[in-house]
Amino acid sequence: MDVDTGIDDALALVYLLARPDIRIQAITCTAGNVGARQVALNNLALLELCGRQGIEVAIGAEVPLEIPLVTTEETHGPQGIGYAELPPPVQQISARHAVDVWVEEVRAHPGEITGLVTGPLTNFALALRREPELPRLLKGLVIMGGSYYYQGNTTPTAEWNTSVDPHAAKEVFAAYRGLPEDKLPIVCALETTERIEMQPEHLRRLSEAAGAPEPELVLPEQPEGLRSPSGNPLVACLSDALRFYFEFHRLYDQGYVAHVHDAFAACVAAGRTPFTTRPATVDVETDSPLLIGTTVADFRGLWGLPPNARIVSDNNPEHCFDELISSIGALGRAVGARSPGT
Repeated sequence: MDVDTGIDDALALVYLLARPDIRIQAITCTAGNVGARQVALNNLALLELCGRQGIEVAIGAEVPLEIPLVTTEETHGPQGIGYAELPPPVQQISARHAVDVWVEEVRAHPGEITGLVTGPLTNFALALRREPELPRLLKGLVIMGGSYYYQGNTTPTAEWNTSVDPHAAKEVFAAYRGLPEDKLPIVCALETTERIEMQPEHLRRLSEAAGAPEPELVLPEQPEGLRSPSGNPLVACLSDALRFYFEFHRLYDQGYVAHVHDAFAACVAAGRTPFTTRPATVDVETDSPLLIGTTVADFRGLWGLPPNARIVSDNNPEHCFDELISSIGALGRAVGARSPGT
């Protein structure tokens, strides 16, 4: 996983930790939603909350390739996980740089590792400069990013992850041009990730699946910043994080909901939710001040260039939420069983 944790990155990480059939080889951190060091601390704290110490967490790029860093604490909270507060982690950040982790792990396990990038593509672009064969050495790559003939969520035409480092995204897509279709990255863009719209009812169901003694009620009529009363630490953490996200979306007239983009990408990487894709040739605008970060997809071969991506064109939000709730609920029961008073 390469992440900029982030509320929806946190949900994606917890989901993958909940899956007994998934092994997380390493977590690499890039600046995006918050700074890279805070991203790493968030990941370590979440690992310890879920009882999964021992997974390597490495810091990578702390700034984009060519433009100044912009973070988004107003979207994800001052520490990146909304209102949630977790104890300082015991485990230390890895001494390895994220680029070394990408290159060394994939070289050591050719054809076995699926990469999941839910933040800006800076680390992966730098890793490609070091090892251009990464696209062939990986089993696959899933990217959350971009918007294709669909409004952006950062500028009118640009999605957040791509807008933070458009030059990195451009390099990554260029590296995949001409590869066999089964090697092309699966791209989860806004037109399908915004369909994964979490509502208070989903959070209530999650708390029930986790065995919480009382239903977790995060409701639009409640005061902003209200903290979870749950005795289950995982339920409380996710509830406090997602309340912040609900409030943010409401502030921007999207309703009391949360678009959990990265959780969908994690389900895709795990092969646990249905989706369809369309091959396309993707490029990223890096020069225009008006359109920087805009992703463009040629589905019809008008550029005369081979495809370099498989863009998710359809998904099933209900199935995705059933998968998230059942998996995270099972982990929540285990976390609750280890916690006094739950």
